[in-house]
Amino acid sequence: MNTVQRAYKYRFYPTPEQAEQLARTFGCTRYVYNHFLKVRTDAWYEQQERVGYNDTAKQLTVLKKQSETLWLQEVSNVCLQQALRNLDTAFKNFFLGRAKYPTFKKKHACQSARYTSSGFSYRDGQIKLAKHKEPLNIRWSRRFTGTPSSVTVSCDTAGRYHISILVQEYVAPLPFSKQEVGIDLGLTHAVITSSGQKVNNHQYLKQSEKKLARAQRSLSRKEKGSANRAKAKLKVARIHARIADQRRDFAHKLTTQLIHENQVVAAESLQVKNMLKNRSLAKAISNVGWHQMTSMLTYKAQWYGRDFVQIDRWYPSSKRCHACGHLSDTLALSVRHWDCPACGAGHDRDVNAAKNILKAGKAILAGADKLREHEKTTVGRTGG
Repeated sequence: MNTVQRAYKYRFYPTPEQAEQLARTFGCTRYVYNHFLKVRTDAWYEQQERVGYNDTAKQLTVLKKQSETLWLQEVSNVCLQQALRNLDTAFKNFFLGRAKYPTFKKKHACQSARYTSSGFSYRDGQIKLAKHKEPLNIRWSRRFTGTPSSVTVSCDTAGRYHISILVQEYVAPLPFSKQEVGIDLGLTHAVITSSGQKVNNHQYLKQSEKKLARAQRSLSRKEKGSANRAKAKLKVARIHARIADQRRDFAHKLTTQLIHENQVVAAESLQVKNMLKNRSLAKAISNVGWHQMTSMLTYKAQWYGRDFVQIDRWYPSSKRCHACGHLSDTLALSVRHWDCPACGAGHDRDVNAAKNILKAGKAILAGADKLREHEKTTVGRTGG
């Protein structure tokens, strides 16, 4: 059995008092994050000094005692400390080249605050946050095992409150499956498998596009700062939230099915970020959610003892005949069916690509297995 960290996300409905305390907490954590982002940025550009987490933690203690910011004491200090840790992580990711330079958090974006074990209690199936008198009214859609190590509460732009509970659980690997699959990611069809199955791209954005356009036009006509504009803005946010929920639900169901049915899943390694620079395809690529699906396949394969492998994005999976291995010089994107000039086999472009992806993925896994065996043999001989 594997020990993994899993996050369970639930919706909850705060009382007016809880909503007020949460709004205060969100505001304070946002202020602390933005304040020390400016402190660290100014320290570098003005004195060429690096300010780390320990320095900001000491300065936070002083900041809370100042008369202008005494209101920081009205919320749990755990959330404020976590805001500093999040900022420190953001800087580390920037210096390692994994992310851009940290930016200031906005008041009207999604708000969140994280509580570690000292900032909440979990008893009898109920969670009570620090500075709150009553436990949260959570809609338990599913149960988890283990003890929560931290919780993150958030309020999205559609006004919905969620709590994400991080627990450490034992996950039993799935029974061995003889099935293996290669998947080709597309636009007309979200996924094409090596077995010939084609999963339609539901295009959830397109389904709600007219409704979204009407709501956005209505929003543009409202006076800035008015109550009607706030209502119209909330309506637009709810439409966007529904589209995101539909896309996420589709990705979860599809990736879970692929992992449960197949021992090996092979896919292309796509640079989605670079592909989005194509103005003609950016909207369609974002709508299908390739990166979301490959991310889900990665961690679900680790959980359940499956192999998920991604091949090089430059591998000519569409132009190579899976039957004989012949590689065509060119193959226009408009050509959806073609016959191999070497062996005469007829191919569906996408299904052929998926079969080649599976072959390439199995070759990568076989090479990795041989390398591990060689390393074991070498260690055994050297007595290491």
